[in-house]
Amino acid sequence: MGDEQQQDAAQGLWEEHAEWWIDGFTDGADPEYDEQILPLARTELDGFKTILDIGCGDGQISRALAAQGSSVVGIDPTWNQIRVAKERGPAGPFLRAGADGLPFADASFEAAVACLVFEHIDELEESIAEVARVLKPDGQFSFFLNHPLLQTPGSGWIDDHMVDPPEQYWRIGPYLVEQESVEQVEMGVFIRFIHRPLSRYINALAEQGLMLERMLEPRPPDGFLDQAYEYTEAAAIPRLLYLRLRRTS
Repeated sequence: MGDEQQQDAAQGLWEEHAEWWIDGFTDGADPEYDEQILPLARTELDGFKTILDIGCGDGQISRALAAQGSSVVGIDPTWNQIRVAKERGPAGPFLRAGADGLPFADASFEAAVACLVFEHIDELEESIAEVARVLKPDGQFSFFLNHPLLQTPGSGWIDDHMVDPPEQYWRIGPYLVEQESVEQVEMGVFIRFIHRPLSRYINALAEQGLMLERMLEPRPPDGFLDQAYEYTEAAAIPRLLYLRLRRTS
């Protein structure tokens, strides 16, 4: 399958399963968004007048930032997400576009945010170049990722009963190998991910003049840990990675 066919197939999965995302991760349904991601986005982006929300989904981050007084534009390549974002308002406008071809002039925004988006994007360098292009000098890029350690294919909790007493530990897959996978995230729902080591992101960002100012690997929030007894064992394993980057002039 060629690159264009792969991208079309991945886009088709998001169109098909947009409702899974909207029902499971928005409008208060997900404690990681409610207790961790949205509060961090509000704090990190408070005071910016113009913000671009890249991969906005149903627009929940756009709405949170607009409620603080920012003018927010949301873009997403998935029609079904954009439709719901427009219905849920008030924020926007919401436009259908990909991160590698942002339909805005140079230096259009004081800040940009991308939340759990780039692990689904093939065109990493092109997309980061577009973020840098549309940011004003000294503009901020708030970059949220599923932590690469968490997302590495083959990673997961292991119950080892070959030792006495039995142990449970987190196995890390081939972290340094960049690879894609299609994961069944729940029964009948398949989503494509691209794993990259952290260095690949940092170097690509630096090449476009987006320099790291702050990095956070927060503990999973209590609402997530309380969902299942075994999750308490994951309290010291970061699920989220946040990078604050500054556009050099």
